[in-house]
Amino acid sequence: MVRLLVTVILLVLLAGCGTIGLLPTPELVQKAIALQVEQTQEELNQKLDLHSESFEIKRLRIREEEPLTIASLPAFHVRGTYDLILHFPNRQLQQLQQPFDVYLQIQQEGKSWRLLLPEEDSAVIPKGWRSYLIL
Repeated sequence: MVRLLVTVILLVLLAGCGTIGLLPTPELVQKAIALQVEQTQEELNQKLDLHSESFEIKRLRIREEEPLTIASLPAFHVRGTYDLILHFPNRQLQQLQQPFDVYLQIQQEGKSWRLLLPEEDSAVIPKGWRSYLIL
């Protein structure tokens, strides 16, 4: 609990000093969502024999950024909405105001971010995380 409080205070102080590199940007959040959509699309394409060519993420709206600590490193729980446009060979499909809920963690050296996904077996509080390099 103390470690979480210290991390939050440090993040607030660093943000106040203009250290933007420690906060997730909308571009970073969009890349994290794109990674999730890409994985989901691959699974759907295989299971349903779909052939989506590409997708676009538009109108990203971040509603909440909650700082926290995961595995002794600073992280953020980010929530909001986005518009998804799926491109198929003969049409396109729009899914407006899709909710997102992502966990982003800055790495120890402060140069890269990772998308964290809770282990599928986990209950409300994840026991483990799958990690994917974003930037």
